[in-house]
Amino acid sequence: MRDLWQIFFNLIGIFFVLYMIGYASFLFLSVTVGSSVLYQSKRRNTLKNELLDDYYIPVSIIVPAHNEGVTIESTIRSLLALDYKLYEIIIVDDGSTDDTAQIVQEVFSMHRIARPIQRKIHCQPEEAVFETGKYKVPMTLIRKKNGGKADALNMGINASKYPYFICMDADSVLQHDSLEKIVRPVLEDDHVVAVGGAVRPCNGAEIQNGHVIHYRMPRHPLACMQVLEYDRSFLAARILFDQFNGSIIISGAFGLFKKSVVIGAGGYDSKTMGEDMELVVKLHAFCRENEMPYRIRYATDAICWTQAPEKLGDLCKQRRRWHIGLFQSMTRHRAMLANPKFGLVGFISYIYFLIYELLSPYIEVFGVLTIFLAFFVDMVNVPFMILFFLIYVVYSSVLSLTAFFARIHTIDLKLTFWDVLKAVGLCALEVSCLRFILAWVRMTALFRYKKKKNSWGRIERKKINFK
Repeated sequence: MRDLWQIFFNLIGIFFVLYMIGYASFLFLSVTVGSSVLYQSKRRNTLKNELLDDYYIPVSIIVPAHNEGVTIESTIRSLLALDYKLYEIIIVDDGSTDDTAQIVQEVFSMHRIARPIQRKIHCQPEEAVFETGKYKVPMTLIRKKNGGKADALNMGINASKYPYFICMDADSVLQHDSLEKIVRPVLEDDHVVAVGGAVRPCNGAEIQNGHVIHYRMPRHPLACMQVLEYDRSFLAARILFDQFNGSIIISGAFGLFKKSVVIGAGGYDSKTMGEDMELVVKLHAFCRENEMPYRIRYATDAICWTQAPEKLGDLCKQRRRWHIGLFQSMTRHRAMLANPKFGLVGFISYIYFLIYELLSPYIEVFGVLTIFLAFFVDMVNVPFMILFFLIYVVYSSVLSLTAFFARIHTIDLKLTFWDVLKAVGLCALEVSCLRFILAWVRMTALFRYKKKKNSWGRIERKKINFK
């Protein structure tokens, strides 16, 4: 019997060694490439500003909102402070039960108008439309029956008048130059159909007229760990995938899309929880199937500041929802897997997200349970396991800190000595504890996932420190 256990644990050990080598290699490559691209981008910015200052494209900014009375005013004010020549703002109130619509109407002096909206893509009907001419750009508020975030975005697309649109969350704010920077890939290549921006937690940041005037690490440890996690994620995989047109996710908090292509692909899918990833994967499939030349890009210096949950329960809700959305997109577009028709998207991007995103929580939780089982049958080398875990923590922490400090340096933020110590200390806690907590949350996310699959998913909001 002991021999059978030995064979079992040897096979499991080989599998996990290969799994960890693959993940460690990918993380090293992506952080190395990401850091290099960030520094190159920083050096090119001056030249790009000179060349592209007089060129722009008209953009519609769509802000779907549901019970966002706490943050909606700050979000809109950040949009009015953008350094850009031609854009419009469309706020879609998706059946809010709080004072979201009332705040927008009163604060921004909006009046009701009779404006029919042509529905090029399906969405719930509008109940009322409001406009204001008080500001430098047109601003529209649409109140509609609740249909979910994807449905609200589709309404915004139908109401928009410009050829490109921005989708962003109602609890986020844009830097003053974010719109200018996210359109640059489109100006450089007219085959670009979508561009993702960089998302950073605004907990601890003080923003004035779209400029970060003071930055410190968040006071709450959970928010601090998410800052590190966000920078590792956005610096790593997204920049690396951008090198071969392999991006299959653009954050719903900040993304630019070509309206005609999105309408052709059918718009956002209101039947999925991950409408942001679903749309990007759908665009890959639509363009490939119709033999359209296309690019999906990532703008490293177009920054959106968003709120990171400061309660573990809220964070778990968020990650559960993300994982369900990932599952829905991956299964719906499973034909991409290793399909030559989709090029490197099918052979690299899809496989990476399948193994190291969708299946990773099951693999990692199974690995932890295997260690306990091996300990129970007295077949584990405890000193070796402790050493292996310490190596994993140090390696992951070094790469996470590399990504974090590269991002801080290239966007010219300053950290205090205490903030640096906090980042170093919490980084180890994030990779050794929070990662496994979230792995368990993601592993259990699919249990009864169809319940309330189209709900917005509420987390506690706090007023954004925007002046």
